[in-house]
Amino acid sequence: MSKIDKTEPNVGSFRAPLNAALTGGAAPLGVGINGSGRVVVGAGTTGVVGIIVSPFDKAAGDPIDVLKLGQLVEFGGAAGTKYTANTTTGVISNGAASATQKIIGHTVEADRLVIDVNVDPYIGT
Repeated sequence: MSKIDKTEPNVGSFRAPLNAALTGGAAPLGVGINGSGRVVVGAGTTGVVGIIVSPFDKAAGDPIDVLKLGQLVEFGGAAGTKYTANTTTGVISNGAASATQKIIGHTVEADRLVIDVNVDPYIGT
C-alpha cells in the first residue's frame, strides 16, 4: 500500500472535498478539480493536478489531501521509471506523456515514487 512519506504541506499539497464517495484502496490515483471545486478521479476541468492515497472509504464531501509535490513509499514500481496518471481513470502507470496520460513523477528505488505534478508533460517524451 502506497503511503505519503515526504511533503511540505504549505506548497506540496492541498485539501479539497471529494465530489463522489471513494472506496479506499492501496493504489494512488491521479485527480483533478471539477467546476464545483471538488476532487474527481481523472482530469476534471483542471486536468490532473495531483494524486490521492486513501486506504479508507470516504463519503462525497469528505475532505482529502491532494499531493502535488512529495514522495510516496511502498509504491511497488520499477526503479528509474517515469509514471503517468490517466486523465479519465486516474490510474497511475509507467509510460510516456500524451493527451490522455499526464506525467506525475518518477521512481528512484522501485518502492519510492517522487511526485512532481507540475512537470511539463511533454519534456523528455
